[in-house]
Amino acid sequence: MTVLAVIAHSDYGHTWRQAQAVCDGAQAVGAHVDLVGINQDGEVADAGWDALTRADGIVFGCPTHMGGPSWQFKRFADATNHRTWVPTLWRDKFAGGFTNSAAMSGDKFSTLTYFWTLAMQHGMVWIGSGMKPAIGFDKNAPRESLNFIGSYTGVMASSPHNDPADMSPADLGTANAYGERFATYVATGKTPSTPYRDFTFDKREKTG
Repeated sequence: MTVLAVIAHSDYGHTWRQAQAVCDGAQAVGAHVDLVGINQDGEVADAGWDALTRADGIVFGCPTHMGGPSWQFKRFADATNHRTWVPTLWRDKFAGGFTNSAAMSGDKFSTLTYFWTLAMQHGMVWIGSGMKPAIGFDKNAPRESLNFIGSYTGVMASSPHNDPADMSPADLGTANAYGERFATYVATGKTPSTPYRDFTFDKREKTG
């Protein structure tokens, strides 16, 4: 069985919902996934470090703050120096990432490239989103379309509302599809088909 770890810091719950969606996608194709949290002091429990060590692939996630990763994620990343870089525990593991901010852009690309750089420091192998943007298939694609933001490097979400329950269902669907792709590629060296999916969502129909 493919073993993965998703490690994330979240301030208000939006990025944690992304993390859960990635986990759900990976689990749907048979992967075992450990969801590891970075607390508000930037710390990870020993059990979380153990999960990262045994994983075949690690997906990083945090909100984008002021054009880059949250300081809590950065503290975790700095701690990998002595915890995993010195003993070379992550070399040749697969890596990927996701991030969230209020604005549609918010310079989220900077956060994903930070994750990529961290992965390269550890000798990891990066897996991008594998998804074309929705407008590549339909110039009139609605906001609630898979990969509407159009991120190739990893997964992005835009959450302008305070309540995590109001996150874009399509952004969460994009994270779910990425989890499926990531787990499938780690397990088989191949990727599931991830074309534009006719994913629209009318919030008036939302229940629960």
